[in-house]
Amino acid sequence: MMSSVAEVGPSVAPITITVQGLRHVYKGGTVALDGVDLSFGTGLFGLLGPNGAGKSTLMRIMCTLLVPTDGKATVGGHDVTLERQAVRQLIGYLPQEFGAWRLQRVEEVLDTLALLSGMRDKAARRKRIRAVLEQVGLDDVADRKVKKLSGGMVRRLGVAQALVHEPRVIIVDEPTVGLDPQERLRFRQLMANLGQDRTIVLSTHIVADLGSSCSDLALIDSGKIVFRGSPAELMEKARGRVFQVVVPGSGDAGLGEGYEIVSRMREAESTRVRAVSRDGKMPEGAEVIEEVTLEEAYLAFMAARGRVEAALVEDES
Repeated sequence: MMSSVAEVGPSVAPITITVQGLRHVYKGGTVALDGVDLSFGTGLFGLLGPNGAGKSTLMRIMCTLLVPTDGKATVGGHDVTLERQAVRQLIGYLPQEFGAWRLQRVEEVLDTLALLSGMRDKAARRKRIRAVLEQVGLDDVADRKVKKLSGGMVRRLGVAQALVHEPRVIIVDEPTVGLDPQERLRFRQLMANLGQDRTIVLSTHIVADLGSSCSDLALIDSGKIVFRGSPAELMEKARGRVFQVVVPGSGDAGLGEGYEIVSRMREAESTRVRAVSRDGKMPEGAEVIEEVTLEEAYLAFMAARGRVEAALVEDES
């Protein structure tokens, strides 16, 4: 059972991440970031965008793992290029892949990483490790080898290693790919708890990962920030473009072109289709949906940009 963040560790002061004119070009000329400007503080900040949009590049720059071609990024006022050690002391990072240490026990992994982070006092280190394992719901498997953990448990171990040195910033890159729905829900709840008094950056191409605790987000596409605001503001942009309509038969052949299907529900000899209009036009008999979801808002936004293919993601669960 995961405990809330308030039960583990002291309260931490707020911190701000600022990105100014950030640009990164890889060898070969691929432009991953093209003039990104962002600033955000305590809470869960969502970085949403399709695969290849530049999210991971931005995460790696924030974590001091990649030097930008141009521009500047600071974490708590520390430059990520000029003050790497100061930034690393503030940050806990969970990359897309955290699957090493297969032959080590869970507790051993955290002990090694805590020691590398500068926690020299063995008693204090053990106490912190026990607290973090309880926090992420792994206290019952502390003696289990990593290779025996489920995919969701490995992701939670990744969170634990990011938390063990009590960072003020947590950066998480594509956290739930491959997890089942229950583990995704558990992960979102953990992020919501942690975001109460920390700065969390959560990068994903799966809209549902952001959860209800995300109140601030940016949408990145082709290396540029194309939207910045709250989930409510993004959903407002989709108002009048999401609809449902009943079509004959079991498919949506009668719907026509210019629409992107969100869901289908079979009803006797017809099908109720929920969809997004690319250009705001509705098919005959359509009923406009007033309360749209964040997923629908994202799809509508990308469709308006002519980038709907990039927004259509198959959910692995």
